[in-house]
Amino acid sequence: MTNDKCLIIAEAGVNHNGRLDLAFQLCDAAKEAGADVVKFQTWITEKLITHTVAQADYQAKNTGVSESQFDMLKRLELSFDDFRKVKKHCDDIGIMFDSTVDDEESLDFIIDLGIPFIKVGSGDINNIPFLRCIGRKKMPVLLSTGMSTLGDVDASINALRGGGAEDITLLHCTTNYPCPYQDVNLRAMSTLHDAFHLPVGYSDHTVGTEISVAAVALGAKVIEKHFTLDRHMEGPDHIASTEPAEFKHMVEQIRHLETGLGTGIKAPVDAEKQISKVVTKRLVASRSIKVGEILSDKNVTVKRSSEGAIVKYWDLVIGKAADRDYSEDMGIIL
Repeated sequence: MTNDKCLIIAEAGVNHNGRLDLAFQLCDAAKEAGADVVKFQTWITEKLITHTVAQADYQAKNTGVSESQFDMLKRLELSFDDFRKVKKHCDDIGIMFDSTVDDEESLDFIIDLGIPFIKVGSGDINNIPFLRCIGRKKMPVLLSTGMSTLGDVDASINALRGGGAEDITLLHCTTNYPCPYQDVNLRAMSTLHDAFHLPVGYSDHTVGTEISVAAVALGAKVIEKHFTLDRHMEGPDHIASTEPAEFKHMVEQIRHLETGLGTGIKAPVDAEKQISKVVTKRLVASRSIKVGEILSDKNVTVKRSSEGAIVKYWDLVIGKAADRDYSEDMGIIL
């Protein structure tokens, strides 16, 4: 699924607050910010969670509301019909649509709707039957690996492959919103690559953009960054999300970095070749030299010059007899 250009995902998630008009606005803003994909989350609350599960600490803190996860998620849920409209809107404005799912019915719906890949959230690490089901779809898979060990990731990869998945990308992430820098552990992304020899990326829950940019420098092929219209809106994820202007700046930084990484071949670029003509040090006569005179550090020096052998040939020149007369500052010919 991946290539030399990093895939940048604007994770709109639940930042639509259960409102279709906000979902449309998030799509528009993601397109304007330069994201390749705008991604949401699709679920059926009754199939996802029981009525008694408490909120995560960050959810209660970020929302300022004490309620069950069921009530919170039900309030944030968009219907299948809503997502049909969101997908059409994405097609109309020219941005890829995708959505993380948590149950087989939602999975089948979102695939029929048309998505470029299946995104597996960290909450489904070790969900062996669901991962096998995803594998049977034979689509590219992005697997987030928050809250997991290498053993958990290995079991999840095996389940996906057991179902038939072949194209798997692993996303390192830390499941906390926002994630403090000391918990990022970005080197673990490289550990995932070394352990499983699969493409890797980073799902970023930090405040700011520098960790995402650093991840690309370390080899990330996918960056997923939470995205909101306003970090001060009510909801569990807004505070750990990036606003449009900052997201756009991140995209620009990543694209500049990709250009700057280059081919890896060490050779002068065209501009350097031109500059070298006027800054390269060459061998020139430090005084007048008569033909037959031995060239030495007494009559040869090093200067910027438009003529003469370049200085790396010093040892080939020194000790030879001059084959012509030289005046001061005249380039020594090899």
